[in-house]
Amino acid sequence: MYGSSVLHEFTNSGFNSPGRRFPGFPKVSGTRSHILAPREASRVTMNSGDLLSMDGVTPALPLELVAFSDAGTCNLASLGLKANGTVNQAEFSNDQFKGWISSQGGDPGLPVSSYELVTEADPVIFRATQPVTVWLIRPASIDGLIEGNGAGCVTILHKHAAADEPLLPPLLGDARDEFTIPRGTGFGYELKAGEFVQIIDVEGQQCSDFMALRSDGLDRGNEWMIDSTATRSMVRRAYPGPGLLDKFYDREMRPLLNVVQDTCGRHDTFGLACTARGYEERGFPGHVNCSDNMSNVLAPYGVARRSAWPAINFFWNTWIDPATHHILTEESYSRPGDYVAMRAMEDLVCVSTACPDDIDPINGWNPTDIHVRIYRPETPIRRAVAYREKEDAPMSISQESAFHDRLAPLTQHFAPARDLWAPVSFPAHGTLGEYWACREAVTVQDMSGLRKYDIVGPDAEKLLQQATTRNVAKLPVWRGSYTIMCDESGSVIDDGTLFRLAPEIFRWCCGSEESGRTLQALATELDMQVRVHALRNAMPNLAIQGPKSRELLRKIAFTQPHVPSLDNLKWFGVTIARLHGREGAPFMLSRSGYTGELGYEIFCSNSDAVAIWDAVMEAGEEFGITPMGSAALDIVRIEAGLAAANAEFAPDVDAFEAGLGFAVDMNKTSFTGKGALERNARDPRRVLKGLLIGCDDVPAHGTPVFAGERQVGVVTSATRSPMLEQAVAMARLSVEHAENGTHLEIGQLDGRMKRLGATVSDIPFIDPQRKRARA
Repeated sequence: MYGSSVLHEFTNSGFNSPGRRFPGFPKVSGTRSHILAPREASRVTMNSGDLLSMDGVTPALPLELVAFSDAGTCNLASLGLKANGTVNQAEFSNDQFKGWISSQGGDPGLPVSSYELVTEADPVIFRATQPVTVWLIRPASIDGLIEGNGAGCVTILHKHAAADEPLLPPLLGDARDEFTIPRGTGFGYELKAGEFVQIIDVEGQQCSDFMALRSDGLDRGNEWMIDSTATRSMVRRAYPGPGLLDKFYDREMRPLLNVVQDTCGRHDTFGLACTARGYEERGFPGHVNCSDNMSNVLAPYGVARRSAWPAINFFWNTWIDPATHHILTEESYSRPGDYVAMRAMEDLVCVSTACPDDIDPINGWNPTDIHVRIYRPETPIRRAVAYREKEDAPMSISQESAFHDRLAPLTQHFAPARDLWAPVSFPAHGTLGEYWACREAVTVQDMSGLRKYDIVGPDAEKLLQQATTRNVAKLPVWRGSYTIMCDESGSVIDDGTLFRLAPEIFRWCCGSEESGRTLQALATELDMQVRVHALRNAMPNLAIQGPKSRELLRKIAFTQPHVPSLDNLKWFGVTIARLHGREGAPFMLSRSGYTGELGYEIFCSNSDAVAIWDAVMEAGEEFGITPMGSAALDIVRIEAGLAAANAEFAPDVDAFEAGLGFAVDMNKTSFTGKGALERNARDPRRVLKGLLIGCDDVPAHGTPVFAGERQVGVVTSATRSPMLEQAVAMARLSVEHAENGTHLEIGQLDGRMKRLGATVSDIPFIDPQRKRARA
């Protein structure tokens, strides 16, 4: 990038050729799309001529529109609408909406005029006749019904009238300042403690080098800045992210910023900002570079010039090759509008660049602009990461589950579970305490991140008979079964529990959205009369697990005479219950779980979630109820020999190799993947087995397993078993080395420098006859 004329440019967005295509980077068309889930609100700033499209609105699933002029008055007329209702802010709990109202001088406690969109048309499109700020609000009362009418999400599309207008994501709140950094330049700015900075990749695949220095240090002549090595050491990963380990530190290990939101998730803290020397060594003397740009814009703040600047390289996609230990790079993961939002913990002087590198793929071979927004300290910006159902799906922002108000006081250790935040552990008990509570008493766990689908219609059984491996025709009403879906090669797509709620109504509780896409595609291909309804986050659920779980539920679960009672529920039975009595909050109750213990799961509406949590905790107090996180759950499920996605089953692993042959009914006339599984069953190559390790060392997923010098398998999951007092692992082994009692070794330190002795065993390791779960 010399400033000379460019005769031809290109972009990866929308590029599609037989040899190279970018499905995760759709062509930039002036349109921004995102998902709006129940209880959410989204702000869209429209100019005259802009189009706003909403897909997924139905009479049962309405949408509220609130519009404001620049003067802060109701301006629904700019969309051709008249107010037909109000949004009661006291009932609608959304910090972003209330915070914006406050920032505009309004009273967040007063009702706001709105237009309730209730229509069968799909999509609904409005054109703005003048500049207007629109808030799109999903009412909190939309939660979905137990009998198969869950509330879906609405897809929002905002198309700019001006083709050259940058596609920026919606504002996160009240912005104090914002500016665009043209490609190949840098910009210095100040942040006050508590303020937020949002760094936005406008067109996608553009690196932005960032550095922050403490203002009080500069006042004393000290340059206390982000130190990448200290940061990596403190967060124990390559870079921080939203959640528990979220901070950038200086060399004295003092936190300077914490990452609040990150929609890309791939950055670099190892490389320098690009330098003049780096370009000179590659034959490009005089090339614009980030280090010089950073020195130039920081000079007015009294910062010394550097020929090579350390930097946090946002959106730069790097990784370390495990064999050569080289740092490698290719095109960025960031899409148009991806961003990182951070909160300043001290007064800071900052610099951001739009990297000019146009001679390798780090900027997609095409440097573009970066946009920066600065928000006031009172702006309510919650932690979040991006979630996409697949690479080309619209982005949604991770949400807090319906139980979050009860979980947040108990722990700060949350991690993304699909599009929700789920607790990892609870410090008052610790992972080991949670484990023993599940084994000896009772635990409660938020499992709302599971995907749920209702399959409804006259061909529902026929569809599921073809899609899943168990015989659905034998599944009675009020019963469930663990089953799997396979592709044509017999590889497992997903696993889950299928419940039959009525002759033509099923509920599929599973791990990924690929299940839903598979069902939808199969129903279309076979021209079936069936509806596949994604409940998404409309049905939060709790797992009540442990030997005291039935006694706890006896205190709170009321059932009508026409459905199974709690005491009549056998393993994988399901019923509809209410809290305490016939007028109590309704919920679906199943005798199922992911622990191998006696356990139940509760599925309810968002509006009843807190009441049900409170009732469970109150009833469980006498039994020593303990909240449990994902860390303890992983120990229990490994001891129980239960499969996990991307561990026991993954692409190129068939159902038998995943240890899931028990869930395959080869006597069925037909199901997807049956032919491949018949072939593989006749001549198996690999099998899932247990390994009893002769020490407490826990190998990682993917660690090789050896017989002498030859690798004969791979570890899929491992943990230290508190009950067995030794490490155990599940491993996929060649059938020649899978006999119980065979002595093998697990390789560490490149597989050969350290070996862990292990003996082949059956799984599960604990309670092989599942007597606990059947109790």
